[in-house]
Amino acid sequence: MGSIDMFLRFSGYNRWMNERLYDVCSRLSEDELRLDMKSFFHSIHGTLNHILLADKVWLGRLTEQRFIVHSLDQTLYMDFPLLAQARMQTDLDIEHLVSELNPEDIEVPITYHSISENKQNTTTKGLILLHLFNHQTHHRGQITTMLIQLGYDYGNTDLMAMPSFKP
Repeated sequence: MGSIDMFLRFSGYNRWMNERLYDVCSRLSEDELRLDMKSFFHSIHGTLNHILLADKVWLGRLTEQRFIVHSLDQTLYMDFPLLAQARMQTDLDIEHLVSELNPEDIEVPITYHSISENKQNTTTKGLILLHLFNHQTHHRGQITTMLIQLGYDYGNTDLMAMPSFKP
């Protein structure tokens, strides 16, 4: 499998998992969504918001259309339906970006200002995409743990369980 195929699979998996998690989360009460579960971004809503924020920052860097934020825990949407709508659009934006990649794009250097390190960094477009997908998976794992603690079943999260997965 080539790197473009891998990124296409990751972007499809990302959208599929986000649709599934947002579907489960849409059944939670506002209190459950915002309950401080002692995680890094406190609540399910806070963690969903952080994933979206980070994706928008990375997409901005990849497309040279900066997305300005003040902090990594900045709230983009207080309202869950608006957060879900923005998530859906961002997943489509990620899929569109990946669908237009050429193999040589993977090695294109991108220079950006790191919010967490407060310094300039340079890395390749391919490594940024890997980080974007890994970051989402990391924080979705936190969300699934919080959902378990609240008694909600989110189903199988394995890449190979995705309906369109073909080995």
